[in-house]
Amino acid sequence: MKVHPPAHVTGLKCSLCDATYAHAHVFTCPRCGEQGILDVQYDYDAIRTQLLPALGRRAFDHWRYREVLPISPDLQLPPLHIGWTPVYEAPRLAKLLGLQRMFLKDDGRNPTNSFKDRASSIGVLKAIEFGFDTIACASTGNAASSLAGLAASVGLKSFIFVPERAPEPKITQLLIFGATVLKVKGTYEQAFDLCKRACDEFGWYNRNSGTNPFLVEGKKTAGLEIAEQFGKSLPDWVVVSVGDGCTIGGIGKGLHEMKQLGIIDRVPRLLGVQAEGAKPILTSFLSGKDLVPTDTHTLADSIAVGTPRNWRRAVRQIKLSHGAMIAVSDEEILDAMRETARLGAVFGEPAGIAGVAGLKKAIATGIVKPNESAVAVITGNGLKDVHSAKQAAGQPISVEPDLPALKKALKV
Repeated sequence: MKVHPPAHVTGLKCSLCDATYAHAHVFTCPRCGEQGILDVQYDYDAIRTQLLPALGRRAFDHWRYREVLPISPDLQLPPLHIGWTPVYEAPRLAKLLGLQRMFLKDDGRNPTNSFKDRASSIGVLKAIEFGFDTIACASTGNAASSLAGLAASVGLKSFIFVPERAPEPKITQLLIFGATVLKVKGTYEQAFDLCKRACDEFGWYNRNSGTNPFLVEGKKTAGLEIAEQFGKSLPDWVVVSVGDGCTIGGIGKGLHEMKQLGIIDRVPRLLGVQAEGAKPILTSFLSGKDLVPTDTHTLADSIAVGTPRNWRRAVRQIKLSHGAMIAVSDEEILDAMRETARLGAVFGEPAGIAGVAGLKKAIATGIVKPNESAVAVITGNGLKDVHSAKQAAGQPISVEPDLPALKKALKV
């Protein structure tokens, strides 16, 4: 079957030297090497005339934005419901944080319980478009499980490279979807490099969003959704945890596209949150200098990235929004897990909830003002890291099966 290219993609632009290239199976700028991350370019005038009239009659998932996604019109979409995740107002959590209004966007409601399904859904379609029957990625967990699930939904074989520290629930999820799981005796960075070499050697499609220009286009759908879900009531801040830089970079791009298309009239400020034990992008953001790779030490495994590939995109989008960055400790993340679940009824994993911890700190330090509003994107469900959830939740009360023992235990 002949597969036509995406209708409204005009090319790929290097984030470093601004060189442009035709749409093709290419990852980074040939001139700049791996540092030259490519960005998908679109014909927004054509998109405006087609997308806006169609939104009112389309299903509420992230395929409603198909004109501004790099997908071929000839391919059948994955059958899983991805995107248009719920937004909840959390007034009790807002009161605790000292904020006028607080919202939670729960991306743990995606098919494999994480934000990464947005990217993987694009990845499997690009693999099919370019003629691959096997797809691979390196991940600390969520990108891996999302790829395994999306690959299973369209019939692709998947190979997943995970570092030794990847939580067991995430590895189990990979295996149940039928992925071949390679547990690398080393760091995420070593797993990433081995995956890249394996893709080159065996002819697999490389889903790694740090260098694949198309994956961030799936991630930007969260920004497109936030714009449409809030409309004229957009919050002042959008809060996102940061690892490789792709997620906040994508959300920022999505918000700017919705402004360019006339759906919103302003772009909220972005607050990027890293873990204290993994903050190379924050260091670069504050210094204005190129990123220096670091070791990582944090329980928030999904943002434990010492050599982020897409850091320039993250820094650019945060600065473009007049936003800010902050880092939080593991203890602050565990506190936020409890507080968000008990006051907002959303159960997030450490990396998924780090944004709430960062928002709390940003309010305390004056970055975010008490009279402002914010939405935090919860990028992964708490059941993906039960060990950390146990640390945050505490222990149950053990009691004998009779009423006096219950009264004694409850001290009533």
